[in-house]
Amino acid sequence: MSDRYPEPRANAALVVFDFDHTLYDGDSGSHLFAWLIRRNPLRVLAALLATPLLGPMVAWLPTRRHGISGYVWIGTFGLRRAREFDAWIDRYVRGHEAGIRARLLPQALEVFARHRRDGDRVVVATGAPPELARAILAFVAHQDVPVIGTEVGPRLGAMMALRHCHSEEKMRMLRERGYGGIDVAYSGSSADLPLLKAAKSPVVVNPKAKNVAMFRRALPEGTPILNWGCKDRGGS
Repeated sequence: MSDRYPEPRANAALVVFDFDHTLYDGDSGSHLFAWLIRRNPLRVLAALLATPLLGPMVAWLPTRRHGISGYVWIGTFGLRRAREFDAWIDRYVRGHEAGIRARLLPQALEVFARHRRDGDRVVVATGAPPELARAILAFVAHQDVPVIGTEVGPRLGAMMALRHCHSEEKMRMLRERGYGGIDVAYSGSSADLPLLKAAKSPVVVNPKAKNVAMFRRALPEGTPILNWGCKDRGGS
């Protein structure tokens, strides 16, 4: 446990944060895999050739996992073990510390820390690999927070997303780890609508502007729709 925060209270509220576009300005997984692809011109060429197929798959919710897995495969071809992949994540985070720190959203981190100071049970549930979120949270002394993320493992000579922590699957992964009865949830992703609907007190954070009306229709009246510093996102 961090010396800065108390152990969660026995009757503590369960608070779930998404990571990308909630605590972090951008898509952390995409930034990681773009870096992995750029390491080699052949990977760049392979990604460009595959984008007419993979791009639309990523954009469409039912096939998003398969599209992302394609880019992950291109970026990690040659890696045979999950620990090798985690080592590359740590190398990426160390080498890009200044840029990553600049993407962490101060207002979001203050809310995150406030829940921890209050003794709430805080968990991060993200579509990014969990090692990536943990390594980034370590910059701001939150490395001890539980992180549930996309499970990545070896397949076909590379790393691929074996289980995407996304939409309804994110809810299943939370429940499997004992995180039922969500009190507060923070996210601005349309894919996290199941998470927001499950929470007693949903908070929409940094949504795409085009999705604001959808969130207003789908969630209880008065649900906060906030912008915590993502300039290209909606919310007040």
